[in-house]
Amino acid sequence: MALFGNFFSKEKKENLDKGLEKTKESIFTKLGKAVIGKSKVDDDVLDELEEILITADVGVDTTIKVIQRIEERVLRDKFLGIEELDKILKEEIAGLLTENNTEDLINFDIPKKDGPYVILVVGVNGVGKTTTIGKLSSQYKANGKKVILGAADTFRAAAVDQLKLWGDRVGVPVIAHGMNTDPSAVAYDTVKQAVDNKDDVVIIDTAGRLHTKVNLMNELTKIKRVVQKFIPDAPHDVMLVLDGSTGQNAVIQAREFTKATEVTSLAITKLDGTAKGGVVIGISDEFKIPVKYIGVGEKVEDLQVFNKVEFVDSLFSK
Repeated sequence: MALFGNFFSKEKKENLDKGLEKTKESIFTKLGKAVIGKSKVDDDVLDELEEILITADVGVDTTIKVIQRIEERVLRDKFLGIEELDKILKEEIAGLLTENNTEDLINFDIPKKDGPYVILVVGVNGVGKTTTIGKLSSQYKANGKKVILGAADTFRAAAVDQLKLWGDRVGVPVIAHGMNTDPSAVAYDTVKQAVDNKDDVVIIDTAGRLHTKVNLMNELTKIKRVVQKFIPDAPHDVMLVLDGSTGQNAVIQAREFTKATEVTSLAITKLDGTAKGGVVIGISDEFKIPVKYIGVGEKVEDLQVFNKVEFVDSLFSK
């Protein structure tokens, strides 16, 4: 299975390796203990492996799929040595994710449009939503795009102020009306200015809480309606930001948001501070929604385009 190659630059790969270090260390420490005294992959090793993957927050259903695939390899190849386990694990997880038919991005680029490309960003408070928008706008700008931000998470003063700070930091304009103002009015003014100024990308920060599904749907429907007055096929992406360090809580949030609104992409943050990095694998497998970006550190460049093969390679290579 020739899945692994060099998609990323050396520096990006090193950042990814470093960002996933805690999860990787946890997996290989436990795996090392599980295979002591073993010469081949047997039922005991597979039972231990199942527990290790679940502990890394890969998720029960995805873990079962992975174990079944490895069991099939063991049966087919008759004798699989312990030294081959890392390679098999990597191949089978990468194979599983590649079969999900969600294409990885090549870089921080956007589909060609006649007008601005509009991204609505949703997610609960504290997941790194506003920071992700700031880093994303910086990466788009570095890629030669004209970007404008809309501070439509108006129920939390810190969100509006934080987005303004990011705008100043990366040199991107921010449309803001302040706290407790109408989010759809902010979206309206942001998109109007984007069209007038022929901007390439509009990122609207919104829905900072999952208060109730009905309220969330109403709020986003209203925002979509005003945006479509200028750009009929917008928004082009509804991106859900999740905190990877919360493990299965991130999965629960993804379920709730995908029930409440149509989510078209995911960004998973804070993977550098956790041993639960396996959650990216479970989320990618369960939701079949493209994971576009992952956060593996504090720096702007630590928001990386997600590549399934590179991710699995970093996580399961010694």
